[in-house]
Amino acid sequence: MKRILVTGGAGFIGSHLCEYLLGQGHEVICLDNYFTGRKANIVHLLSNPYFELVRHDVTTPYFAEVDEIYNLACPASPVHYQYNPIKTVKTSVMGAINMLGLAKRVKAKVLQASTSEVYGDPAVHPQVEAYWGNVNPIGLRSCYDEGKRCAETLFMDYHRQNGVRIKIIRIFNTYGPRMLMNDGRVVSNFIVQALKGEDITIYGDGSQTRSFQYIDDLVAGMTRMMATDESFIGPVNIGNPHEFTILELAEKVIAMTGSASKLIRKPLPSDDPTQRRPDIRLAKERLDWEPHIQLEEGLKKTIAYFEQQLKTI
Repeated sequence: MKRILVTGGAGFIGSHLCEYLLGQGHEVICLDNYFTGRKANIVHLLSNPYFELVRHDVTTPYFAEVDEIYNLACPASPVHYQYNPIKTVKTSVMGAINMLGLAKRVKAKVLQASTSEVYGDPAVHPQVEAYWGNVNPIGLRSCYDEGKRCAETLFMDYHRQNGVRIKIIRIFNTYGPRMLMNDGRVVSNFIVQALKGEDITIYGDGSQTRSFQYIDDLVAGMTRMMATDESFIGPVNIGNPHEFTILELAEKVIAMTGSASKLIRKPLPSDDPTQRRPDIRLAKERLDWEPHIQLEEGLKKTIAYFEQQLKTI
């Protein structure tokens, strides 16, 4: 049994990770300030004697004896990270510093949940880990993109300077149950609009592409990365390499929900990437990992979740 700290543990990704780690027989400390995380995501875990829930903001130091740290804390959708961009940068940067400081003190292994957004609007396709990215440092999305890029820098410098045992993953678009209905992400937006019979909003002409990864595949990739030997620190892409246009996704959601929703178009947001698809050769080679849940199967589970959520409103 390991004692494992998960920051952002009451969030969409964090709650699934906490659940998985408990299922593997570990003790889990879930840290969250509930900015985008919700108690509802982890309430079913509270009766487990090996689960501890702590209300805490990672921009201030936290002290605990732990073996591993998964640093997930940060709002990850444009609606939420642009709500308070200064706080978003502080969460990425100060959160990384505080978790790296903890890992240094207690000699824990620490994993940074970075993002495909470090590649910006990529000039290389698909995106390989060696690509440095094409990021606007002064745009509306910069608080998230540059905050995550700086966090990667801090992880590497703590490793080189202080010998901290680090792991870095870059998460590509992920979806599944426990996403927030109002998070502004394309999968949750389309599903909720379709289930309500509302117009489905497409930004731009819908030809921009994304790759959609189901949450269970991400959790498997994260935990496999944490389990690798100390010589492999990443960064490594964790995502689904199957690429779809936004228009294709909208049409698939309409078909699967049986909705009468119509498509409406709005201008493309500033700095919105036109293409996004991971090269996962490194993950296959070093983690023996690749996603197994394809879009239709994952959408079916996610639609069922949102149907249930809408019944409670």
